[in-house]
Amino acid sequence: MSKSWASTLKLPKSSFPPRPLAETRPLYLQKSTDDLYRWQKANRPSDKQRPPFIVHDGPPYANGKLHVGHALNKILKDMTLRVKIQQGRRVEYRPGWDCHGLPIELKALAAAGKEDAGTDLSSVGIRKIARDLASHTVLDQMSEFRSFGVMADWDGRWTTMDPEYEVRQLRLFQTLVQRGLIYRKYKPVYWSPSSHTALAEAELEYNENHISTAAYVKFPLHVPVGQALPASLSAFAADRSALSFVLWTTTPWTLPANEAIAVHRDFDYAVVRLGESPDLMVIAESCLAAFTTTCCSGEDAPHPTVVARSIRGEDLINLNYTNPLRGRNAKLQPVIHADFVTAGSGSGLVHIAPGHGFDDYIVCMGLNLPVPAPVDGQGKFTADAYPDDPAKLEGLSVQGEGGPAVLALLGDGAVIKTHKYRHKYPYDWRTKKPIIVRATAQWFADVALIKKPAVASLQNVQFVPETGRSRLESFVNGRSEWCISRQRAWGMPIPALHGDDGSIVLTEATIEHILGVVKERGTDAWWSDAADELAWVPESLRQANPGVSYSRGTDTMDVWFDSGSSWTQSPVDGSEGGAPAQADVYLEGSDQHRGWFQSSLLTRVAALSQGSSDSASTLSPFKTLVTHGFMLDGEGKKMSKSLGNIVTGAQVMDGTLLPPIKEKKRRKKKGEAAPPPPPPPKPAGTLTYDALGPDALRLWVAGSDYTGDVVMSESVLQSTHTALIKYRVILKMLLGSMQSEVAARQSPVTVLDRIALIQLQDTMKEVGAAYDRFEFYRGVAALNRWVTNDLSAFYLEAAKDRLYCADGGGVLEPIFLGLTRMLAPVVPMLVEEAWDHAPEWLQKAHIHPLQQLYNDPVVDAARLAASSGSAPTDESLRRALPAISAAHAAVKSGLERARNDKVVGSSLQCSVTLRVTDAVTLKTLQEHAADLDAMFVVSSVEVKDGAGASAEAEVGQSEDAAWEYVASFEGGDAVVRPPKKDKCGRCWRYVAEPAEEICGRCADVVAQA
Repeated sequence: MSKSWASTLKLPKSSFPPRPLAETRPLYLQKSTDDLYRWQKANRPSDKQRPPFIVHDGPPYANGKLHVGHALNKILKDMTLRVKIQQGRRVEYRPGWDCHGLPIELKALAAAGKEDAGTDLSSVGIRKIARDLASHTVLDQMSEFRSFGVMADWDGRWTTMDPEYEVRQLRLFQTLVQRGLIYRKYKPVYWSPSSHTALAEAELEYNENHISTAAYVKFPLHVPVGQALPASLSAFAADRSALSFVLWTTTPWTLPANEAIAVHRDFDYAVVRLGESPDLMVIAESCLAAFTTTCCSGEDAPHPTVVARSIRGEDLINLNYTNPLRGRNAKLQPVIHADFVTAGSGSGLVHIAPGHGFDDYIVCMGLNLPVPAPVDGQGKFTADAYPDDPAKLEGLSVQGEGGPAVLALLGDGAVIKTHKYRHKYPYDWRTKKPIIVRATAQWFADVALIKKPAVASLQNVQFVPETGRSRLESFVNGRSEWCISRQRAWGMPIPALHGDDGSIVLTEATIEHILGVVKERGTDAWWSDAADELAWVPESLRQANPGVSYSRGTDTMDVWFDSGSSWTQSPVDGSEGGAPAQADVYLEGSDQHRGWFQSSLLTRVAALSQGSSDSASTLSPFKTLVTHGFMLDGEGKKMSKSLGNIVTGAQVMDGTLLPPIKEKKRRKKKGEAAPPPPPPPKPAGTLTYDALGPDALRLWVAGSDYTGDVVMSESVLQSTHTALIKYRVILKMLLGSMQSEVAARQSPVTVLDRIALIQLQDTMKEVGAAYDRFEFYRGVAALNRWVTNDLSAFYLEAAKDRLYCADGGGVLEPIFLGLTRMLAPVVPMLVEEAWDHAPEWLQKAHIHPLQQLYNDPVVDAARLAASSGSAPTDESLRRALPAISAAHAAVKSGLERARNDKVVGSSLQCSVTLRVTDAVTLKTLQEHAADLDAMFVVSSVEVKDGAGASAEAEVGQSEDAAWEYVASFEGGDAVVRPPKKDKCGRCWRYVAEPAEEICGRCADVVAQA
């Protein structure tokens, strides 16, 4: 092409950079987040009929650095907010942080060089360093969240350690006390020896491969002199002293706390003898085979001989035995019935330790049996474990040397066999260490009274995905009470007053008094004030009990009660009674069904339920509950610190998870003897990466199907980067080709343009619906299909000739508006940057795309109407599209083969003949024949009837072509051949007449320039 013709082309010109610039990132981040949040708060309407759309933040834990799981969560919330702004809603999002609890306390202690609570630090000292740690972590995490492009009311953020929050939480607790839902009880609870505190079910995780030392032991039957044996055992009257009951346990350390042996009244039991031993043992017949396999394997092992069968469990009930570990003061203990005894495992007789088992506790309570638990808060035996010689067990860890020590005390006479047993076992989810069950005095919330209205309140809640409904309901239905007390210093105090007479006072009135002191002094004063400080004790209580001195309790509230009280932060809904409004959305990981979702639901229903279902639909704290999965690495492994596969949001934004950018080789310039040598390799640490910023992280989130576990891998990120770069390339072309308002807005609308508008509007409809359903991944998939197939490969490729060489017209304006509108919730910084580089006329004509209503028209109806004339309608074009697309695909197939054979380089070096045999397809393609060369990006297209004699004639004509490629489509063939005319020196189409340097179209354009 000569220079004179090149200068006449209308090539795109735009200052929009091919990659985001580091120096402009802060500006676009500010505009697309903080500025937008303030704008919508000031400009979007909010009234009783259309209240703000509230996304309530599930507070992250303020004890460490963020990872991509945090980014996934916060960006999903942010996209939800942006979609609602596009729908005309005012949004409200106040980020929160969970700041109390054991992990922060332990981390603060470690940072201070105090590895455990058994240090010289007072509760006041622990609270100070824990508060300082949490405060600094909140600021660090907030800064990183903001770098993700998350908009929020950051100045209105809240934490569970804020004085105002703590007062609200205490007020909520007071309501539950007033309603009789809070009580104190001595009973078994999950206890963490590693944390030294009680735990709730929600604070457990289960190790499927825990290995315990299990044991078969025997406790001797004791029948007082003169008492007869049941008829089924009468044959052993003379050998009654030789009879024992066989027990199997996976927790031998609980044997000192044994209070009963449970059988099932309907099972059959047998009496067996091992080898030549005179000892006789009672065991369930159904368990004999497993017992023999475990205890009698090996050549020298004695095998059991069945002495008697078919002894009904009913006959064993009310017999007595002794626990050898009780020593000289051993009492007679009963054999009882329990429904939970199973015939398929163990011995069919269950060791009952009510201080260390939930079922054991329940059955013993019905029989008024004691509930011993000779284990302290560190998981070590107390002196009560072995009364005969306390030193033999006292101080030993029940999870360590304590179990073997118990078995050693029983000796060979009582221990039949020990073995390793692999099974599922609960662990402390914070310390990752096994827990125990231990009876202690704890505070509980009565869930049994509120779970029915709690489940009823979920009836009108939208769950995304829907499987979340049954998951949450099952967790709620499976609970009867909630242990809400913890034995740590860093937390919200349970406002109980302990009298020196053993009384414990927790009433609505005492809490009201304590609330007044908390408002004045703060919760730290609960620990820092003198033990005998009277300000915390109501005068009325002192007067009613003049001889009693009261001290403040040291228990703190479960952190799930802390975060579960966060719904009290919501603005009052304006209804009678002034309850905090329901949030429109709660959005967290799927593990929160047993955690924050459940605790929020239970506390709100407990506080607001009036004992009827009249207001069930508004009792739930959320209208929609969205849950996402866990983060997996490229190998499908869950991300964890222990595996070292944690990925941070910063790594995605700075591009370092992908290979570094390769240095491009510089081509030899004209006149140079040779190109310069390549630069030396860059030293480690100086490599350059393709840092696409927050939008790369956000597009990865938007494209991920978060309803299951989410994968982060190099291939996934490469796809994300490719899509994001494609967006930039297209936006740069659109912006560069819209410099002329006249060309962009006044040129005729062609058939190609109309097809592009149909595809645009269909895609916008699909994307908008997906966004509204929280299915961002479906929306992004539809957007990318359109960008790749319809916009880039079809319309823009076809429109280049018109844009560069003809009138410069098209429908780029509505395409730009639609594209940026679809991109706005996902990659707002890219949209902000594109708008910043948009021509002035476009900015004056339209609202900012981050502020624009999504469903506002993108197409200028007046311009479309002016260009209609005899043009086909949208409906006729929709009917024609399948035929045009099929023919286009066949043409591309032929062109690809021609390129592979190196016959052509450009598609313009081809002409196409469509031989159509189907009558309907023939008519359709003939109607649009004049536009097909532009659509297919070839120099000419002929549409011919491929049936009968005309087809034979066509075959004869093909013999004159130097080459030919035929590809079939439904209803015909596409024949790709060399063009018949000459190449235009300006547009490069082969449409020029012989001896003419440029085609007639180009000549007219140049003449009019």
